[in-house]
Parts: sequence; structure tokens; C-alpha cells
Amino acid sequence: MSTNVSRRSLLAGTAAATALTALPLRAARADQPAAVADRRRADDRRRLVSGPSMQIEPGFTYYQDRSVNSIADEFAVNGYHTVHYYVDNELSVDDALIDAFRRRGIGVWAMVVGNGSYSVEGWPDGWQDWQMVLIDNTIDWGGFHLFSPFSPDYVQWKKHLASTLVAEHAFDGYEIAEPYFPDWNGLTSGVYGDIGPLAEQAFQARFGLEIPNFTDPTSALYYKNDPDRYAKWVQLRVDAVNHYVNAIMNGPGGVRRTRRDVLVATWSLGVLGGPDSVALEREYQGLDAGAMTALVRPDLHVIQTNWPDWLQPDLPPDYVTSYRPFVEQIRQHNKSVPIGVQTDIGSQLAMARDDAWIREFWRAARQTGMSTWTAYEYNIGGYMYHDRPVPRSAHAIGKEKIEISFQKRIDPASAAQLGSFTILSAGQETPVPPRSVSTDGNRVVLDLGHRMPEGLLRVAVRNVTDTPSYWLFNQDGPANVVPANTIVLVSRHRH
Repeated sequence: MSTNVSRRSLLAGTAAATALTALPLRAARADQPAAVADRRRADDRRRLVSGPSMQIEPGFTYYQDRSVNSIADEFAVNGYHTVHYYVDNELSVDDALIDAFRRRGIGVWAMVVGNGSYSVEGWPDGWQDWQMVLIDNTIDWGGFHLFSPFSPDYVQWKKHLASTLVAEHAFDGYEIAEPYFPDWNGLTSGVYGDIGPLAEQAFQARFGLEIPNFTDPTSALYYKNDPDRYAKWVQLRVDAVNHYVNAIMNGPGGVRRTRRDVLVATWSLGVLGGPDSVALEREYQGLDAGAMTALVRPDLHVIQTNWPDWLQPDLPPDYVTSYRPFVEQIRQHNKSVPIGVQTDIGSQLAMARDDAWIREFWRAARQTGMSTWTAYEYNIGGYMYHDRPVPRSAHAIGKEKIEISFQKRIDPASAAQLGSFTILSAGQETPVPPRSVSTDGNRVVLDLGHRMPEGLLRVAVRNVTDTPSYWLFNQDGPANVVPANTIVLVSRHRH
């Protein structure tokens, strides 16, 4: 983890490369044959672990001042049938947004961070004692608290939060991202831990030894001077991460025992570290994805792109093929678990990825044995700054209104200009403007003020722009305008 990169950007996760038809998540009817109900549930589960998906962090400005239905609609018209909802506070979840996604046939994973939290509001007294200790404790984490898997109280509290989350909210899956110890280069940067009293007690209890020393090369206990002790230490950290995740997923009172229908996903890291990258992730961050999947038996495992990779502005989209050793590590222990990959598409403007990059990334991921991909985060992709707004669908609402869905958020003032929308119908020589135009995120509703004419109905669109003020970067930049001569066909029925 880079100390000059925000924690938000470290949750390294587009308009979809391939448009998919979203089917509603269906509950079995009482009169439905059991075989049909089972097949539909299997189909729903399969869609949660395959194909394009996208992470969403609802706190971003892009998702404010609009309805949850418009957010779900925007993801749907871009082809996503699965989202990973970043839950930054398990005690504060937007049920309306979850429901909106599910009504559009979009499955929703609850994605939590395993090694810390921004919010400790409502946490039990004494939570301060659960925190990690690093080599360098002077680093400012921007309000983020790192917690140790060596703390039984923290593990129990995190399990309580997890079981409550899936019991009280309609998530289809639960996943723990970033359960690891920091960091990829922590032994040299100082961002390495946990080396506090909790870790000391765990090492003493298991091996009867003091933990290695990490700061004094002249010490007999220095980690490079005592390889046997250090190997035990590395194993302890791997076991701590894996047992922590397993306790939450499979332990008494955990996720699977709380809701048998919910899917669970484990996460680890991939990095372009050369032939030793798998071993180094195990050493530096306590990550052994093979051992983790063998123990937890998840429904999906996600390989998250580590920051030294996603931070590169010129990262080639097929970099994921070099993650094959991480896939092979998993396959040595678990032959059948679906494997996904996560990338970052815009936490810094210099490395924001466009649609072409994402399409090539997904092609390379499939070649590497991945069944799904996701990215942090939908509204920060490079396409947000460069792509013109384009209507993806239009349908009639009742007898007098038309709803048009764009692939991105549009500016209300531009949509309201005279001539932005004109109605074209068969047998009508003169285009007719709507009586009024209302805007909600990526959608507009045209009120014709009269009954729609019969026959073929089209809408001509011009003037409409996107919304730089809601972007993460370039908020003062020029808006993109809908392409000239844009015409959308109106369906009489919503698809």
C-alpha cells in the first residue's frame, strides 16, 4: 500500500464491454415445480460469479441528487448484471439502492474491507486495543483504522457485523476484500505489521518464541538473521488471515450459518512481481489464496490488482495474463471455484481507463481462466471524461410520456433547452416538441401533453450534455455533447 495513495483509491476497482440482458432475480412461487425453482436459483447464482461486474461506492458525488432507480437503470443499460456494493460502514446501508438494483435483475454483493474501517461509530468500548501496530506508526491513514486478525475480540465483532449485514439487508453475496496485512513493500517502507502485542502473544502461544525483529540488522532476532524463526512468523500471518476470513464466513454465528442462500467470496492480491510474486505476497501480506480457498470453500475468489500495478498510467490491459501463477496457486487447492479479477479504472486521472482498455482487459482475463471481472469504481472510469452521452433505450410510460435512458448522467439544463428533444412519428411531417422535460440522473421523461400517435415513434436528440460537476476529476472541464443526428426508437413496452 502506497502511503501517498488515498485509502479510497486502494479499493482497486465502465461501461460494459459486452451488453447483457438483465433478468430479474426471482423468488420461487409456491406453485412452481421444485426443479424449475432450483434451476432459476442456480441461474441467479451463476450470474453472480460470471461475466462483467462493477464496484459501486454510493458515497461518491456522482450518485447524489438522483433517485436510486436511475442509478440502477444506468448500470443496467451499460450491461451489468452484478455489482459489488462497497460497504464502508456496516451499520449504515442504503436498502433502497439494493432493492433498486435487484428490481432491475442486478445481483448485489456486500463488499467489506477486512483489515480496517473508516467508521468506528457504535463500536464496543475497547476497540482501540484491536488495532495493528506497524513498523512506522507515524503514517497518516486519513481516518482509517487498521485492525489485527490476531485480536479475538475484533474477529468476533467483525463476524457480528457480517451476520447482521446479511440478516437485515437483501444482499445476494458477502465478500471480504483486503483482509491482508500491509504492505507489498512494507519491510522497506515501514508500512509493515501487525507487530504489536496481539501478534507477539499469538507467536509466543504457538511457537514459544519472541517475534522477529524488523528494525535492527545487528540483532540476533532480525528477520534476515534467523530464517527459521521468520518462516514460522510468515506461516502464523498466513494462518491468521485465513482463519479470520473462515471464522466470519463459516464459523458459529457467521455468514453462511445466518443465511444459507447467500454466496460468499474471498479476495487476495495479485502483482507483477516476477516469478517470485506469489511467494512474496505470502511473505509480505500474509496472502496464500490456495490455502484460503481450500479452507473457506468460497463460491467465488477474486484476485485484486495490487497498487504497484494499477497505479501505472501505461499499464497494458493484458497485464492480467501475468497473474496466471496466482490462478495456478488456487487451482492446486481448489479445482472448481470460479475466479475473478479486480482492477482500478480511475483512482488517479493519469491512469483512468477507457472502454477499449476495459474490453481488452476482459478478453485477457478470460484467457487467464477468469470467469468474471470487476473494477473500482464505475463513476471514475476514463470513459466518464471522454464519452459522449448516448441514449440506450426509450419506452412509453402510459399514453402520454416517454422515458429515455442514457448510458451516463446528463445535465438537466441542457435537456430542458428548446429543441433538445423532438418527437417524430409516422405520417407526421413536422417534428413536435414535448410539453415538458424532467431529468433524473441518466434518465429523462418527456411529457407529450397528449396521447401518443399510433405507429412508429422516434425521438430526435440534440444539445444534451453530461455532468462534469459530478465527476471525480476535471470538474471544470468541458462537457461532452450527444452526437449529432441522434435518433432513438421508442418501444411501447419497457424491456
